[in-house]
Amino acid sequence: MKSRFAKLCGLFLLPALLLTGCWQADPVDENTGIVTSSSSSDSSAAESVALPEALSLPYYPSQTLDPVTCADGIQQTIAALLYEGLFELDETFAPQNLLCASSTYDAATLTWTFTLRSGVLFSDGTALTAGDVAATLNRARSSPRYQSRLSGIASVSAAGSGTVTVVLTATNTQLPALLDIPIVKSGTENSLVPIGTGPYTLSDSGGTTALQSNPGWWKGHSQPIAHIALVAEDSRDTMLYQFSSHEIQLITADLTGTDPVSAVGSVSFYDADTTILQYVGFNTSGVFADVALRSALNLGVNRAGIVSAFLAGHAAAAQFPLAPTSALYPSDLADTYSYESFEKAISAAGYDTGESHSATMIVNQENSFKVACARQIAEELSAFDLKITVEPLPWADYTAALANGKYDLYYGEVKLSADWNLTPLLATGGALNYGRYSDATLDLLLQEYSAASDRTSAMHGICSYLKKQAPILPICFKRVSVLTQSGVIDNLTPTAVNPFYDLGGCSIHLAK
Repeated sequence: MKSRFAKLCGLFLLPALLLTGCWQADPVDENTGIVTSSSSSDSSAAESVALPEALSLPYYPSQTLDPVTCADGIQQTIAALLYEGLFELDETFAPQNLLCASSTYDAATLTWTFTLRSGVLFSDGTALTAGDVAATLNRARSSPRYQSRLSGIASVSAAGSGTVTVVLTATNTQLPALLDIPIVKSGTENSLVPIGTGPYTLSDSGGTTALQSNPGWWKGHSQPIAHIALVAEDSRDTMLYQFSSHEIQLITADLTGTDPVSAVGSVSFYDADTTILQYVGFNTSGVFADVALRSALNLGVNRAGIVSAFLAGHAAAAQFPLAPTSALYPSDLADTYSYESFEKAISAAGYDTGESHSATMIVNQENSFKVACARQIAEELSAFDLKITVEPLPWADYTAALANGKYDLYYGEVKLSADWNLTPLLATGGALNYGRYSDATLDLLLQEYSAASDRTSAMHGICSYLKKQAPILPICFKRVSVLTQSGVIDNLTPTAVNPFYDLGGCSIHLAK
């Protein structure tokens, strides 16, 4: 789906998380934010803003840019221009070949073989080898950022200079979707700026640090700008001040995060879809063991209305636990919200007799957006006998309640993997299955999906079953945003992990 673009006009509370790296696979990940406001509600005001002489990005000079170990935030933004993976995920989360030329999978031995693209050079002029790829992936397997993602890999090895072999612990026909991990030259990973194959290189001359277009880049074409200035930062507050004062022109943000602070200026944003699911979970050992009740409640949530009213459109409503932008999303199974359908289903479930039933939904109190969503959902689902109250809890108490099963419902958030492996979330004993849901049929469907050559059909089967059983109520998938000074960058197409995806297709306007 085309990334959404808009100007921020008027005064909005837009909490933001400075990010471009990984997200924790927890039900919620809380972070700090930003308030953005335009200097005028007149769109012509943005056009009158003076253009900068150079495009400038923030960075922390004392922190590593190694994409495996660097901190989330602005270092990951810079790293996206320096390094490339075997694959990159497009706007629909489909893996596209990058440093990999071709791949094969042997299901009998659980072995993937990746053949590297020929002629790829690191920015120092040396050739990319399978040893470099294997070294990075093996480091990633034990890193906090990628360890969970790569837990299904038994070994990674170089088979010659141009072939990488990956052996799995269990079948996964969509492993390439997990291998967009940026590769660095082996032996340089401990330097502040490891060597990469990307479209830019970092130069430090005469006290000035900048990104320069890489003349030896394997794609061969030039970038829309040859020089990007880097502005040293010592804190997040300094960075936000420099963004509002136009000293830097681009930052990344989650506009439905926590703890907003102020940044004033004429600002534009480009939205990118993510794999971060927000959903309502059930404690299926109590009243919500009733399948008829759960499936009725699944019809009672006006997801599009919640996204519009409480998340300012910075999410995509979803009835299934995979992003609607994915080609796997079963649109033919999705229902248009209808109060009448909800009423009919809740009556059939026996919850329209006048007998009162109560339940409590917990939500972490630190994020006002989630609290507002939870309260709206509770109100919508309380139209008949079942009455749901919302209890916002401090993060520590919220996670303890999940771990101990001390809740009826919870409003959760989790980052799913781009291969759409739902086993941790929904399978019996799954690490993220806080509702302790157990269903042998669903377990089998999840296993078949991992081994399927036709994943569209396999996912359709999973979603059809989930629609009937409703072990969770998916609400939406979050979007992250790239904020830019208005008038500086046109046609930017960010993805969840790369704010500069398809950078060659954008236009950058500087003062002459």
